[in-house]
Amino acid sequence: MIQQIEPQSGKESVWDYPRPPRVEASSRRVRVIFNGETIADSIATYRVLETSHPPVYYIPQQNINMKYLTPAPRTTFCEFKGMANYWTMRVADRKIENAAWCYADPRPGYAEIQNYIAFYPDRMDACYLDDELVQPQAGDFYGGWITSDIAGPFKGGVGSFDW
Repeated sequence: MIQQIEPQSGKESVWDYPRPPRVEASSRRVRVIFNGETIADSIATYRVLETSHPPVYYIPQQNINMKYLTPAPRTTFCEFKGMANYWTMRVADRKIENAAWCYADPRPGYAEIQNYIAFYPDRMDACYLDDELVQPQAGDFYGGWITSDIAGPFKGGVGSFDW
């Protein structure tokens, strides 16, 4: 049995997020930093909310310094959103394969995030939501952004794959 954390007033529980996931607009400031460069800075993002997962933030390409990103050969499939394409990031002498992903042709219900890019916070030097440093979701597959305004437990940690 999963022991959910009761959220304090003003906080969200990831256990109240829906399945299938929901897309919603966010005006909170999202910033991604890698190797001393601001890769992305936006107040016009979407977040995807899914049961047991911290939110994933999708950033419009016009708010991303795309000169640091190149398409990667990796693809994965999400039963809800469809086929994901990945991006490699290179800034000066540092390179991260599969640092970010997007949906070029998302399934119905997810059109808002078409060609918006999501970054894995654990592969970046820092990700911020407003001025709060994001904690990455555990596990090497998930890209959720953990902040002080959400409560878990979160899928991705040790033993959570049995949930």
